[in-house]
Amino acid sequence: MQLKTLLNRVHRIKGFVYENDKIIKNPNAVNGIGIEVTIRPRAGSRGYCSGCGKRGRTYDTQPPRRFGFVPLWGIAMALVYAPRRIDCSQCATPKIEWLPWCEPGSKSPMTHALTIFLATWAKRLSWQQTSVAFSVSWDAVYRSVASVVAFGLTHRELTGITAIGVDEVAYRKGHRYATLVYQLDQGCRRLLHVSQGRS
Repeated sequence: MQLKTLLNRVHRIKGFVYENDKIIKNPNAVNGIGIEVTIRPRAGSRGYCSGCGKRGRTYDTQPPRRFGFVPLWGIAMALVYAPRRIDCSQCATPKIEWLPWCEPGSKSPMTHALTIFLATWAKRLSWQQTSVAFSVSWDAVYRSVASVVAFGLTHRELTGITAIGVDEVAYRKGHRYATLVYQLDQGCRRLLHVSQGRS
């Protein structure tokens, strides 16, 4: 099975095509190599404006950018794409197209897939161990966790809570405490809030 076929099975991107892949030297990786996969827009497809979300014609194309992707068999992977600028009639100025594999308007060089992958492993390992295991910086792990937590807080549902529990825990020497608030409804146990101190 080719790598492009595998990617289309597990990470299909509507409106885009995995064009080719190659092995490259990567001095930052544990094994010294990496995989780059080039993406191109599907023939005849129009990009979405990152400002208003409407489709528009291509104004011009920017230089290729690399976006970190989930490692494959311990080999660091990156998607390479030259973003289009969209001539948007509503925004009145050309804007970079919306890229479905990363945060809208974000300059982050990581895909959603890598962000979720790192945040998931950061629950099992320390952030330092996660960064070493997957050849990324500690800051990349931190930003991944922060992004996933922010998304969860924005989209959490707080209706129907009938029972809560409040607890305080010491997290450092010198009487440093945090107050934790949990939902304790039958069939649902989850942490709702954390704040510093006991007040």
